[in-house]
Amino acid sequence: MDEAGYITVVDRMKDVIKTGGTIVASREVEEALFTHPAVSEVAVIGLPDPKWIEAVTAVVVLRPDHAADEATLIAHARGQLAPFKLPKRIIFRTDLPRNTAGKLLKRELRSEYAG
Repeated sequence: MDEAGYITVVDRMKDVIKTGGTIVASREVEEALFTHPAVSEVAVIGLPDPKWIEAVTAVVVLRPDHAADEATLIAHARGQLAPFKLPKRIIFRTDLPRNTAGKLLKRELRSEYAG
């Protein structure tokens, strides 16, 4: 809440990506990719990038018996997102890391792929 009494809803700081001088909410990109019928799970993270500061990166788990490649998923998201919000890279995995309560561990993904 600011001094005028207005409330601003913000995402968690690590769930926003600072890319090319703009801020992208990872959730918005996740929601766009999740609407593709081949996507079972998705986590969007920012990874260090010399040009963009952080590159919007999607880590995707595909549904069994479905196929999609990086270009297909980016083209799908293009219809829903501004160009600067599109993933620069998509990483495919068989599962996403979670804690014992089932919460997605994006910090583990950032750590694994940042190097």
